Amino acid sequence: MSHAITPSGRAVNPWWIGLTLTIATFMELLDTSIANVSLPHIAGGLGTSLDEATWVLTSYLVANAVVLPLSAWLSRVFGRKNYYMTCVALFTLSSFFCGTAPNLGILIFCRVLQGIAGGGLAPSEQAMLVDTFPPAKRAAAFGLYSMAIVLAPALGPTLGGWITDNSSWRWIFFINIPVGFLSLFLTSKLVTDPPAFTEERRRIKASGKTRVDYVGILLFAVGFGCLEVVLDKGQEDDWFGSPFITAFTVISVIALVVAIFWELHQKDPVVDLTLLGNRNFGLACLLFFLFGFLLFSTTVLLPQLCNRSTTTTPQRLEWLLLPALSLS
Repeated sequence: MSHAITPSGRAVNPWWIGLTLTIATFMELLDTSIANVSLPHIAGGLGTSLDEATWVLTSYLVANAVVLPLSAWLSRVFGRKNYYMTCVALFTLSSFFCGTAPNLGILIFCRVLQGIAGGGLAPSEQAMLVDTFPPAKRAAAFGLYSMAIVLAPALGPTLGGWITDNSSWRWIFFINIPVGFLSLFLTSKLVTDPPAFTEERRRIKASGKTRVDYVGILLFAVGFGCLEVVLDKGQEDDWFGSPFITAFTVISVIALVVAIFWELHQKDPVVDLTLLGNRNFGLACLLFFLFGFLLFSTTVLLPQLCNRSTTTTPQRLEWLLLPALSLS
């Protein structure tokens, strides 16, 4: 097997790099579902209603949805490794502040920071896996990555329930801290940007042709942010019977439609939509969307339904059954 080169110039088995990159992504995806079962405890501990506490989930998902399509452009601007490590560091720091938040407002703000950081982890890892592994080994490398994205959301409700039951809801955020430090240390020692990517960034910077698509960034941020609020809060506010949901829907549709036309006519778009014209790539994106829709919708909804249930089934049994139910 060909070896990857570390920042110190030493050759290393690329599987060590693959495992290193998977650590942070596993941590981030775990956080998308681990807080679900703790919402009643968070609401009680901070003196708010359960409906208000659901903004702990919504704020994270909104920030995540906004950053995800922008992560490729941000990687080009700052460098993949630098951007990835910045995301890990911000995620770890915001996890600490989430765990120490004295009220719901501060907790939601810290969850937004978590979402901003988490949105850049998975796309950066995928790009670095492609850089690290030769074409013949990339399918196996992405198999490792796929194990993390399936296992983490499935384990989240169980782990979150166990931690909340045996300690405090604040520890669902504190457990990210040692994982984050481990990821930062290993990434700094093992991961480096490929020479071709570094040279391309240096050439673009030296030519002075770097252009920031501020309009595209704004349109995608508004469009996806409003859409996430509509999808997450619509059922609580009677969908289009609510002026709030209706207004956000209109804003989201307009922003996304304009964003599509804008990006298709830009020389250096923040999101290159023409890639979807490739049949294989477009089909893969569609299938991955359906996979994520089924996986994350179940892991978000089932814990809340179990928490609200009046059944006498012990909560411990519910937490043990949730991963199996979410994958069925």
